[in-house]
Amino acid sequence: MHPAVLMQVAHRHVERRVLARAHERGFADLTTAQARVAARIDEEGTRLTVLAERAGTTKQSAGELVAALERGGYVRRVPDPADARARLVRLAERGERARTAAREVEREVLGEWEERLGPVRFAALREALADLRELTDD
Repeated sequence: MHPAVLMQVAHRHVERRVLARAHERGFADLTTAQARVAARIDEEGTRLTVLAERAGTTKQSAGELVAALERGGYVRRVPDPADARARLVRLAERGERARTAAREVEREVLGEWEERLGPVRFAALREALADLRELTDD
């Protein structure tokens, strides 16, 4: 199987587990598409155009997802201190709680992978993926 497909399978596994934990913790209205956008919000906030680019979607689609996240209490839009005409999307308290649940699952999965591969192979995997990022991350 192609390595890119294997990476995608691993990514989808993590994504499914994160969403399942979020649903268990009371965030049952959160969708995969919304979670993908929310996961790309910086601590200080992120402009919608940047979120769209990071999520690999159009500005319109990202805007619809952010609007749904806002209705669900996960995010809020605030003025951008660097540009009074622009707005930033920031996680609201509910979004921070969902992010905390996601980070727990991510740590669990990394622990499982390291246990399966052993510390040397796991470190090599991380290093190899970091090296590939230089070629693949725009």
